[in-house]
Amino acid sequence: MTRVLVVDDQFLIRAGLVGLLRAAPGVEVVGEAGDGAEAVELAAETRPDVILMDIRMPGMSGIVATEKILAEAPEPAPRVLVLTTFDLDEYVYGALRAGASGFLLKDSGPERLLAAVAAVGGGDALFAPSVTCRLVEAFARQSRADDASSQPPPDLEALTLREVEVLKLIARGLSNADIADRLYISEATVKTHLNRTMSKLDLDSRAQAVVVAYETGLVTPGGGR
Repeated sequence: MTRVLVVDDQFLIRAGLVGLLRAAPGVEVVGEAGDGAEAVELAAETRPDVILMDIRMPGMSGIVATEKILAEAPEPAPRVLVLTTFDLDEYVYGALRAGASGFLLKDSGPERLLAAVAAVGGGDALFAPSVTCRLVEAFARQSRADDASSQPPPDLEALTLREVEVLKLIARGLSNADIADRLYISEATVKTHLNRTMSKLDLDSRAQAVVVAYETGLVTPGGGR
């Protein structure tokens, strides 16, 4: 069973999501929250596997809630799937930087929602990677300029050449299977390289790895594959 916490400040949307998830096999809704502060409380109480997190909420935003939940959660930490109305939303970019595993448009159909929950719950740290990478591309250049005086992104010198190669392909939206075919290695080896990269850079999700690849200039927005 995948244990899910639903967070949205709009009652009708939240009720619809809860109803859909409760009707799905293999899913248990462990709670629902109407704002970020309540989400932090319920996440600590219920220990969900996946959190459907609205971003734009009054009071504590989904970004702050995501940061607090992931910072305070014991292992294994829940995976946060961001819900948004817009596919190019700077708030979503902030959530990905905070450690969210991916994002989903609110107008996605029931099948896509359930597939996203299953994918994230099953350990896929980035749902619809090509779409997420497009969002990262849209904001990475602006973020580098805006954050010039803040904490710099992690140094990539700790990575091996192969780890850098894998990170670059991940940032271009390739799946583990695609990377394995491209580099003539197994999917298990791709996962090993990614896990080591995330450990060395102190990252919590594949989405964060994509963000770091753009913010360090390893890949550039609009660059070819």
